[in-house]
Amino acid sequence: MTQQSQRHLVAEYFAGFRTSDHARILATLTEDVQWVIHGHRTTHGKAEFDAEIENPAFTGSPELDVQRVHEDGPVVITTGAGRGTSVEHGTFRFAFNDLFTFRDGLIARVDSYVVPLP
Repeated sequence: MTQQSQRHLVAEYFAGFRTSDHARILATLTEDVQWVIHGHRTTHGKAEFDAEIENPAFTGSPELDVQRVHEDGPVVITTGAGRGTSVEHGTFRFAFNDLFTFRDGLIARVDSYVVPLP
């Protein structure tokens, strides 16, 4: 897979999250995808990943501003900032770093690091 194709798939992934478009997000993933949300949980497979896309602790779709993208072989690394709405605490801001590992042209693993911002 070309670097341009991997970056395009990552852009599709984020576009799907910005609109809570499950089908768009899931189309970028392998069947056995792992999502490691460090400090929170790990999902295994598309069904668990799908259930986490709209976690019941949050409402609406997140605002995501991808600020940097770096690519090295089968890995695309992104950093950025976002805003979301927690059911319990209301609106919050965060910084994020996601590492996407590719296999056979699709995202096979996502490592997410999320840091709350004041």
